[in-house]
Amino acid sequence: MQTYEDSEPIVRIRDYKQDRVNFVLENVDLAFANSFRRVVQADIPTIAVDMVEVEANTTVLPDEFIAHRIGMVPLVSTNCDEGMRYTRDCICLSGCRYCSIELRLDVSCNDNRTMEVTSNHLEVIPPFSSDEGSPGDELTKRGDDFGQPVGKSGFSDKADVPPVLICKIRKGQELKLRCVAKKGIAKEHAKWSPCSAVAFEYDPYNKLRHTTYWHEADPRTEWPIGENAKEEEAPRDDEVFDFNAKPRKFYFEVETDGSLGPQEVIMKGLAELQTKLANLILGLKSETDMPPTGGDTGLAGVNGHVPTAWVPPSSSGTWGQNAASGAGYASPAGGGGWSSGGGGGGGGWSTSPAQNTGGSTSAWTTSPTQNSGGASGAWGTSPAQTWGGSSSPNAGSGSGWGTSAQQGWGSPTQQASGWNL
Repeated sequence: MQTYEDSEPIVRIRDYKQDRVNFVLENVDLAFANSFRRVVQADIPTIAVDMVEVEANTTVLPDEFIAHRIGMVPLVSTNCDEGMRYTRDCICLSGCRYCSIELRLDVSCNDNRTMEVTSNHLEVIPPFSSDEGSPGDELTKRGDDFGQPVGKSGFSDKADVPPVLICKIRKGQELKLRCVAKKGIAKEHAKWSPCSAVAFEYDPYNKLRHTTYWHEADPRTEWPIGENAKEEEAPRDDEVFDFNAKPRKFYFEVETDGSLGPQEVIMKGLAELQTKLANLILGLKSETDMPPTGGDTGLAGVNGHVPTAWVPPSSSGTWGQNAASGAGYASPAGGGGWSSGGGGGGGGWSTSPAQNTGGSTSAWTTSPTQNSGGASGAWGTSPAQTWGGSSSPNAGSGSGWGTSAQQGWGSPTQQASGWNL
């Protein structure tokens, strides 16, 4: 028997208006429905006023209050994802015609009456040609009303949409502003959300016991059934509770603020959700499934070298891969190891291009010539800078971090060979 998990999703539109859409989504799980709601509400790019420069304000409202109101005014953002760049992606220094839109507001009252300053008073300044920023085709993908306030007369067919009230002024008062609109998403600020409300409902009869109704006497009379209950069959009183049941039908109501149409909001929301899931799948792929990107990464290690496992110190005190020969830690030659006394060679931790052959005392040298054995090692060009003496923890003839009279760091007595102060 085919279950709803094996069926394709079904979308049935019940009501479609200029600023809202009501539809039913079937054959999906709760996680997908809620993810779609969140993406539609917070991840679709629009444009909104992001900076306000107040030149004159003699109204009764402070500058911050007016700037916040102007920022929440919805602007027409049709095809915003292709018609405008993010400021972070543009190479301009202070905004250009490809990543910003300038609006002006200059209103003053000269009559003895109360004047309402609304979003219709915002004027979009046409973009001017300049050498700032890299050229592109974003301007060709904008409509005539791109960036205009929603419902402004002469630029929109939404004649029934009232303008947004900014403030009220009296005789002798004025308001003069310069605004810069930028592209963004609602995760940064709610002013970039194309929706004023997004809601969905499932299980209108509460068959799955997904919620608990607070009631005084009878929850059926105190909690009336909504309109979506007409889409499903009412439960019987003797019906057995199904612990494995899952919601399969979701009733959506998406209301936009006018910056984008409901159809564009839904389609761009699905595309954005698909992109997020594709990036997640790509990130979860193992390195063996990924295509080769070069010889410096992957299983070959850094610069084509295969990484080796760390080997603990052996009885000879060597911190290397070849304890028998005293191979040094990252030493280019076969001699020298990070040794504490015993073991073959007992050489130093050397970065010399020549082989550091063993001696009775190790040396930490950067000399370009061969450091042959001797009674005392050398660090650099100093003839008397040895580390440790014969009292090494491994009791060998080589040097270490010992506690003898010739030891280095932290010796209780000042010696000529060491770093004693």
